[in-house]
Amino acid sequence: MSIRKNALANMPRDSVMDWLLQKSQPAVCYFTLIELLDRPREDLEVQAAYQAISERGWGAEILGEQNPAGFWASRENLYYPKYVASNWHLLVLADLGLTKQHPRIRKACELFLGEYAKPDGGFGRRERSHFCVTGNSARTLVRCGYEDDPRVRSAFKWLIEAQKADGGWHCFDSRRGTLDCWEALSAFSALPKRRWTRLVKRSVERGAEFYLERDLFREGKRRYEPWFRFHYPVHYYYDLLVGLDVITALGYGDDSRLKPALKVLREKRRPDGAWLLDAIHPDLGPGAKYVLGEPVTPFALEKAGEPSKWITLQALRVLKRVEGEAPIR
Repeated sequence: MSIRKNALANMPRDSVMDWLLQKSQPAVCYFTLIELLDRPREDLEVQAAYQAISERGWGAEILGEQNPAGFWASRENLYYPKYVASNWHLLVLADLGLTKQHPRIRKACELFLGEYAKPDGGFGRRERSHFCVTGNSARTLVRCGYEDDPRVRSAFKWLIEAQKADGGWHCFDSRRGTLDCWEALSAFSALPKRRWTRLVKRSVERGAEFYLERDLFREGKRRYEPWFRFHYPVHYYYDLLVGLDVITALGYGDDSRLKPALKVLREKRRPDGAWLLDAIHPDLGPGAKYVLGEPVTPFALEKAGEPSKWITLQALRVLKRVEGEAPIR
Protein backbone atom coordinates (compact mmCIF):
# COMPACT_ATOMS: atom_id res chain seq x y z
CA MET A 1 0.00 0.00 0.00
CA SER A 2 1.21 3.47 -0.77
CA ILE A 3 1.85 5.72 2.24
CA ARG A 4 0.43 9.20 1.94
CA LYS A 5 2.59 12.01 3.30
CA ASN A 6 1.05 13.94 6.15
CA ALA A 7 0.00 17.52 5.53
CA LEU A 8 0.35 18.80 9.10
CA ALA A 9 3.70 20.53 8.70
CA ASN A 10 3.74 24.01 10.26
CA MET A 11 0.04 23.94 11.15
CA PRO A 12 -0.90 25.80 14.33
CA ARG A 13 -2.08 23.55 17.15
CA ASP A 14 -5.74 24.57 16.83
CA SER A 15 -5.72 23.42 13.21
CA VAL A 16 -5.39 19.75 14.15
CA MET A 17 -9.14 19.29 13.89
CA ASP A 18 -9.14 20.72 10.38
CA TRP A 19 -6.33 18.29 9.55
CA LEU A 20 -8.36 15.35 10.83
CA LEU A 21 -11.44 16.51 8.91
CA GLN A 22 -9.65 16.56 5.56
CA LYS A 23 -11.56 14.49 3.02
CA SER A 24 -8.50 12.58 1.83
CA GLN A 25 -8.99 10.04 4.64
CA PRO A 26 -12.75 9.74 5.10
CA ALA A 27 -12.48 7.19 7.93
CA VAL A 28 -10.58 9.70 10.06
CA CYS A 29 -13.03 12.43 9.06
CA TYR A 30 -15.99 10.21 9.93
CA PHE A 31 -14.78 9.27 13.41
CA THR A 32 -13.67 12.83 14.12
CA LEU A 33 -17.18 14.04 13.36
CA ILE A 34 -19.03 11.46 15.46
CA GLU A 35 -16.58 10.83 18.31
CA LEU A 36 -14.83 14.16 18.83
CA LEU A 37 -17.46 16.60 17.59
CA ASP A 38 -20.55 14.57 18.62
CA ARG A 39 -22.24 14.93 15.26
CA PRO A 40 -25.22 12.57 14.80
CA ARG A 41 -24.87 9.72 12.32
CA GLU A 42 -27.85 11.14 10.43
CA ASP A 43 -25.89 14.32 9.69
CA LEU A 44 -25.35 14.68 5.93
CA GLU A 45 -21.63 15.39 6.33
CA VAL A 46 -21.26 12.30 8.51
CA GLN A 47 -23.09 10.16 5.98
CA ALA A 48 -20.97 11.49 3.14
CA ALA A 49 -17.77 10.73 5.04
CA TYR A 50 -18.93 7.22 5.86
CA GLN A 51 -19.92 6.49 2.28
CA ALA A 52 -16.48 7.60 1.10
CA ILE A 53 -14.55 5.15 3.36
CA SER A 54 -14.84 2.42 0.75
CA GLU A 55 -14.33 4.81 -2.16
CA ARG A 56 -11.04 6.55 -1.35
CA GLY A 57 -8.22 6.54 1.16
CA TRP A 58 -7.07 3.59 3.24
CA GLY A 59 -10.31 1.61 3.10
CA ALA A 60 -10.54 1.81 -0.67
CA GLU A 61 -6.89 0.83 -1.06
CA ILE A 62 -7.26 -2.30 1.07
CA LEU A 63 -10.52 -3.29 -0.63
CA GLY A 64 -8.84 -2.78 -3.97
CA GLU A 65 -6.33 -5.51 -3.10
CA GLN A 66 -9.03 -8.05 -2.17
CA ASN A 67 -9.59 -11.08 -4.37
CA PRO A 68 -13.18 -11.28 -5.72
CA ALA A 69 -13.58 -14.52 -3.74
CA GLY A 70 -13.26 -12.49 -0.51
CA PHE A 71 -9.69 -13.09 0.64
CA TRP A 72 -6.39 -11.23 0.63
CA ALA A 73 -3.00 -12.74 -0.24
CA SER A 74 -3.91 -16.42 0.14
CA ARG A 75 -7.10 -18.46 -0.06
CA GLU A 76 -5.37 -21.47 1.50
CA ASN A 77 -4.41 -19.59 4.65
CA LEU A 78 -6.39 -16.61 5.93
CA TYR A 79 -3.75 -15.87 8.62
CA TYR A 80 -0.51 -15.95 6.62
CA PRO A 81 1.40 -14.09 5.46
CA LYS A 82 1.45 -11.76 8.43
CA TYR A 83 0.37 -8.92 8.25
CA VAL A 84 -1.27 -8.77 4.84
CA ALA A 85 -3.56 -11.82 4.83
CA SER A 86 -7.33 -11.72 5.36
CA ASN A 87 -7.21 -11.91 9.16
CA TRP A 88 -5.14 -8.74 9.40
CA HIS A 89 -6.86 -6.67 6.75
CA LEU A 90 -10.26 -7.42 8.27
CA LEU A 91 -9.04 -6.05 11.61
CA VAL A 92 -8.09 -2.77 9.95
CA LEU A 93 -11.22 -2.44 7.82
CA ALA A 94 -13.40 -2.95 10.90
CA ASP A 95 -11.41 -0.25 12.71
CA LEU A 96 -12.02 2.05 9.75
CA GLY A 97 -15.76 1.60 10.20
CA LEU A 98 -16.74 -0.77 7.39
CA THR A 99 -19.40 -3.40 8.08
CA LYS A 100 -21.14 -6.32 6.41
CA GLN A 101 -23.39 -3.82 4.66
CA HIS A 102 -20.54 -3.60 2.19
CA PRO A 103 -20.62 -6.78 0.08
CA ARG A 104 -16.83 -7.20 0.09
CA ILE A 105 -16.72 -7.05 3.89
CA ARG A 106 -19.61 -9.50 4.16
CA LYS A 107 -17.88 -11.96 1.85
CA ALA A 108 -14.63 -11.73 3.82
CA CYS A 109 -16.39 -12.16 7.17
CA GLU A 110 -18.41 -15.16 6.00
CA LEU A 111 -15.25 -16.79 4.69
CA PHE A 112 -13.50 -16.15 8.00
CA LEU A 113 -16.41 -17.42 10.10
CA GLY A 114 -16.68 -20.57 8.04
CA GLU A 115 -13.03 -21.49 8.54
CA TYR A 116 -12.02 -20.08 11.92
CA ALA A 117 -15.00 -20.78 14.21
CA LYS A 118 -14.02 -23.76 16.36
CA PRO A 119 -16.09 -26.45 18.12
CA ASP A 120 -14.71 -25.39 21.51
CA GLY A 121 -16.41 -22.02 21.14
CA GLY A 122 -13.83 -19.50 20.02
CA PHE A 123 -11.80 -18.78 16.90
CA GLY A 124 -8.49 -20.15 15.76
CA ARG A 125 -6.40 -21.22 12.83
CA ARG A 126 -5.77 -24.76 14.08
CA GLU A 127 -7.97 -27.38 15.77
CA ARG A 128 -8.55 -25.36 18.92
CA SER A 129 -9.38 -21.75 19.65
CA HIS A 130 -6.59 -19.30 20.37
CA PHE A 131 -6.89 -16.31 22.67
CA CYS A 132 -5.49 -13.55 20.46
CA VAL A 133 -7.40 -14.75 17.41
CA THR A 134 -10.63 -15.10 19.41
CA GLY A 135 -10.37 -11.66 21.01
CA ASN A 136 -9.43 -9.86 17.81
CA SER A 137 -12.05 -11.74 15.78
CA ALA A 138 -14.86 -11.15 18.29
CA ARG A 139 -14.16 -7.41 18.28
CA THR A 140 -13.90 -7.25 14.51
CA LEU A 141 -17.03 -9.28 13.83
CA VAL A 142 -19.09 -7.22 16.28
CA ARG A 143 -17.94 -4.04 14.56
CA CYS A 144 -18.81 -5.60 11.21
CA GLY A 145 -22.38 -6.31 12.36
CA TYR A 146 -22.23 -9.94 13.51
CA GLU A 147 -22.97 -9.45 17.20
CA ASP A 148 -26.03 -11.75 16.96
CA ASP A 149 -24.21 -14.54 15.16
CA PRO A 150 -24.12 -17.58 17.51
CA ARG A 151 -20.45 -18.15 16.69
CA VAL A 152 -19.65 -14.64 17.88
CA ARG A 153 -21.74 -15.01 21.04
CA SER A 154 -19.93 -18.26 21.71
CA ALA A 155 -16.58 -16.48 21.35
CA PHE A 156 -17.45 -14.06 24.15
CA LYS A 157 -18.31 -16.98 26.42
CA TRP A 158 -14.97 -18.56 25.51
CA LEU A 159 -13.12 -15.35 26.41
CA ILE A 160 -14.80 -15.22 29.82
CA GLU A 161 -13.86 -18.82 30.53
CA ALA A 162 -10.25 -18.16 29.44
CA GLN A 163 -9.78 -15.37 32.01
CA LYS A 164 -7.12 -16.06 34.64
CA ALA A 165 -7.67 -15.96 38.37
CA ASP A 166 -5.85 -12.61 38.58
CA GLY A 167 -8.27 -11.03 36.09
CA GLY A 168 -5.94 -10.98 33.08
CA TRP A 169 -5.51 -13.20 30.06
CA HIS A 170 -2.56 -14.91 28.38
CA CYS A 171 -1.96 -16.20 24.85
CA PHE A 172 0.29 -19.00 26.05
CA ASP A 173 0.17 -21.51 28.88
CA SER A 174 0.30 -19.47 32.07
CA ARG A 175 -1.53 -19.27 35.36
CA ARG A 176 -1.23 -15.47 35.30
CA GLY A 177 -2.38 -12.75 32.95
CA THR A 178 -0.24 -10.23 31.13
CA LEU A 179 -0.83 -6.68 29.91
CA ASP A 180 0.10 -7.90 26.44
CA CYS A 181 -3.22 -9.76 26.20
CA TRP A 182 -5.66 -6.88 25.85
CA GLU A 183 -7.87 -8.36 23.11
CA ALA A 184 -10.63 -9.71 25.35
CA LEU A 185 -11.28 -6.34 26.98
CA SER A 186 -11.18 -4.72 23.55
CA ALA A 187 -13.81 -7.16 22.32
CA PHE A 188 -16.00 -6.37 25.33
CA SER A 189 -15.60 -2.65 24.63
CA ALA A 190 -16.98 -3.17 21.12
CA LEU A 191 -19.97 -5.14 22.36
CA PRO A 192 -23.01 -2.87 22.86
CA LYS A 193 -23.89 -2.50 26.53
CA ARG A 194 -27.33 -3.93 25.89
CA ARG A 195 -25.56 -7.23 25.13
CA TRP A 196 -23.59 -7.28 28.38
CA THR A 197 -24.65 -10.21 30.54
CA ARG A 198 -23.86 -10.45 34.23
CA LEU A 199 -20.87 -12.64 33.35
CA VAL A 200 -19.60 -10.12 30.81
CA LYS A 201 -19.91 -7.29 33.30
CA ARG A 202 -18.00 -9.24 35.95
CA SER A 203 -15.29 -10.22 33.46
CA VAL A 204 -14.87 -6.59 32.42
CA GLU A 205 -14.62 -5.44 36.03
CA ARG A 206 -11.94 -8.01 36.82
CA GLY A 207 -10.06 -7.32 33.60
CA ALA A 208 -10.12 -3.54 34.04
CA GLU A 209 -8.83 -3.91 37.60
CA PHE A 210 -5.96 -6.05 36.30
CA TYR A 211 -4.84 -3.15 34.07
CA LEU A 212 -5.56 -0.31 36.46
CA GLU A 213 -3.68 -1.81 39.41
CA ARG A 214 -0.65 -1.97 37.11
CA ASP A 215 -1.09 1.63 35.86
CA LEU A 216 -1.44 0.12 32.34
CA PHE A 217 2.33 -0.30 31.94
CA ARG A 218 3.95 -1.65 35.12
CA GLU A 219 4.83 -5.28 34.51
CA GLY A 220 8.14 -6.98 35.07
CA LYS A 221 11.28 -5.58 36.64
CA ARG A 222 12.05 -2.95 34.02
CA ARG A 223 10.23 -0.63 31.68
CA TYR A 224 9.35 -2.28 28.36
CA GLU A 225 10.11 0.39 25.78
CA PRO A 226 7.83 -0.76 22.89
CA TRP A 227 4.83 -0.13 25.15
CA PHE A 228 5.75 3.56 25.15
CA ARG A 229 5.83 3.74 21.34
CA PHE A 230 2.51 4.18 19.55
CA HIS A 231 1.67 1.88 16.64
CA TYR A 232 -1.03 1.17 14.10
CA PRO A 233 -2.06 -1.45 13.14
CA VAL A 234 -1.43 -3.05 16.50
CA HIS A 235 -2.32 -6.61 15.41
CA TYR A 236 -1.91 -8.57 18.68
CA TYR A 237 0.69 -6.27 20.26
CA TYR A 238 0.13 -3.94 23.19
CA ASP A 239 1.17 -0.37 23.85
CA LEU A 240 0.09 2.37 26.23
CA LEU A 241 -2.33 3.95 23.75
CA VAL A 242 -4.00 0.57 23.24
CA GLY A 243 -4.49 0.26 26.98
CA LEU A 244 -5.84 3.79 27.37
CA ASP A 245 -8.22 3.40 24.46
CA VAL A 246 -9.66 0.13 25.74
CA ILE A 247 -9.93 1.11 29.41
CA THR A 248 -11.55 4.49 28.70
CA ALA A 249 -13.93 2.91 26.17
CA LEU A 250 -15.07 0.56 28.93
CA GLY A 251 -15.98 3.55 31.10
CA TYR A 252 -12.99 3.87 33.44
CA GLY A 253 -11.83 7.29 32.27
CA ASP A 254 -12.29 8.83 35.73
CA ASP A 255 -10.11 6.29 37.57
CA SER A 256 -7.23 8.10 39.26
CA ARG A 257 -4.87 5.24 38.43
CA LEU A 258 -4.86 6.38 34.81
CA LYS A 259 -2.87 9.50 35.73
CA PRO A 260 0.63 8.06 35.04
CA ALA A 261 -0.44 6.73 31.64
CA LEU A 262 -2.25 9.95 30.74
CA LYS A 263 0.84 11.93 31.70
CA VAL A 264 2.84 9.93 29.15
CA LEU A 265 0.14 10.45 26.52
CA ARG A 266 0.10 14.22 27.00
CA GLU A 267 3.88 14.46 27.02
CA LYS A 268 4.07 12.65 23.69
CA ARG A 269 1.90 15.29 22.01
CA ARG A 270 3.83 17.50 19.61
CA PRO A 271 3.71 21.32 19.74
CA ASP A 272 1.55 21.26 16.61
CA GLY A 273 -1.08 19.24 18.49
CA ALA A 274 -0.56 15.87 16.80
CA TRP A 275 1.00 12.57 17.83
CA LEU A 276 3.49 10.52 15.85
CA LEU A 277 3.20 7.02 14.53
CA ASP A 278 6.27 5.94 16.48
CA ALA A 279 6.87 2.51 14.99
CA ILE A 280 5.43 -0.28 12.85
CA HIS A 281 5.03 -3.84 14.11
CA PRO A 282 6.76 -6.14 14.69
CA ASP A 283 8.40 -3.84 17.25
CA LEU A 284 10.02 -6.01 19.88
CA GLY A 285 12.37 -4.90 22.62
CA PRO A 286 14.58 -6.55 25.26
CA GLY A 287 12.44 -8.62 27.60
CA ALA A 288 9.74 -9.36 25.01
CA LYS A 289 9.77 -13.11 25.77
CA TYR A 290 8.39 -13.62 22.28
CA VAL A 291 10.12 -14.71 19.12
CA LEU A 292 8.58 -14.44 15.68
CA GLY A 293 8.49 -17.95 14.30
CA GLU A 294 7.94 -16.96 10.71
CA PRO A 295 8.73 -14.02 8.42
CA VAL A 296 6.27 -11.15 8.36
CA THR A 297 5.30 -8.44 5.90
CA PRO A 298 5.05 -5.17 7.87
CA PHE A 299 1.95 -3.19 6.97
CA ALA A 300 1.05 0.40 7.81
CA LEU A 301 -1.37 3.10 6.74
CA GLU A 302 1.04 5.91 7.55
CA LYS A 303 4.78 6.45 7.77
CA ALA A 304 6.61 5.78 11.02
CA GLY A 305 8.20 8.85 12.58
CA GLU A 306 5.67 11.29 11.09
CA PRO A 307 2.48 12.88 12.46
CA SER A 308 -0.30 10.31 12.30
CA LYS A 309 -3.95 11.08 11.75
CA TRP A 310 -5.02 7.74 13.17
CA ILE A 311 -2.87 7.93 16.30
CA THR A 312 -3.94 11.55 16.84
CA LEU A 313 -7.60 10.56 16.50
CA GLN A 314 -7.12 7.77 19.05
CA ALA A 315 -5.28 10.02 21.48
CA LEU A 316 -7.88 12.79 21.28
CA ARG A 317 -10.64 10.21 21.71
CA VAL A 318 -9.01 9.02 24.92
CA LEU A 319 -8.60 12.56 26.24
CA LYS A 320 -12.20 13.41 25.39
CA ARG A 321 -13.44 10.44 27.39
CA VAL A 322 -11.32 11.61 30.30
CA GLU A 323 -11.92 15.36 30.05
CA GLY A 324 -15.47 15.37 28.68
CA GLU A 325 -14.84 17.46 25.60
CA ALA A 326 -12.60 17.37 22.55
CA PRO A 327 -9.23 18.62 23.91
CA ILE A 328 -8.02 20.44 20.80
CA ARG A 329 -5.62 22.77 22.61
